Amino acid sequence: MIFNLEGLTVYFPYEYLYPEQYRYMQELKHGLDARGHGCLEMPTGTGKTITCLSLITSYQLAHPECGKLIYCTRTVPEMEKVLAELTVLQQYREKHVGDAAQIMALGLSSRKNMCIHPKVAEEGSRESVDAR
Repeated sequence: MIFNLEGLTVYFPYEYLYPEQYRYMQELKHGLDARGHGCLEMPTGTGKTITCLSLITSYQLAHPECGKLIYCTRTVPEMEKVLAELTVLQQYREKHVGDAAQIMALGLSSRKNMCIHPKVAEEGSRESVDAR
């Protein structure tokens, strides 16, 4: 779905947008327009991840000077979910905008999860990995 939110073209990769998601996008856009800080909250299962990614990447497309998005998660599964949602969004944007819609994304995790060195991979705890 492509729609206009207060003058911003938003690329949302699903057919339906919940009213809560629309209000979340409005508040997020107000924070971005004000170049301020924001703290937004939505209940579990309401589509926070794709809502946030859709609005911010659409904002970046319209305002390239606004900079980078740094999206932090607490767990590796949460990070994987964000990257999966970003892939869906990227494919949708490429279909409708073309090459201008390219998004660079990088998922970073700890050495414990990502390092392929045999000695590091054999370690049992994060503390022992970090000690190497």
